[in-house]
Amino acid sequence: MAISVNLDALLDKAYESTPLAELTDAPVAALAGVSESDATALAQAFNIKTIGDLAGNKYVKVAQAISELGRLAK
Repeated sequence: MAISVNLDALLDKAYESTPLAELTDAPVAALAGVSESDATALAQAFNIKTIGDLAGNKYVKVAQAISELGRLAK
């Protein structure tokens, strides 16, 4: 099943036409607003090299859970 979404505003220009299935393996710097130096820092601190690595990072997941639970507690 093919899924089509427009993620242009969320991606660097060079990755705008990248198929969704391939974006997981794209470098984290493919995300709009993430610089090469940001990507280097993420790789050094958390071994995050790809968008998939970022999405699966345990610290990111914990932060998302805490944020969501905090929102629900309000």
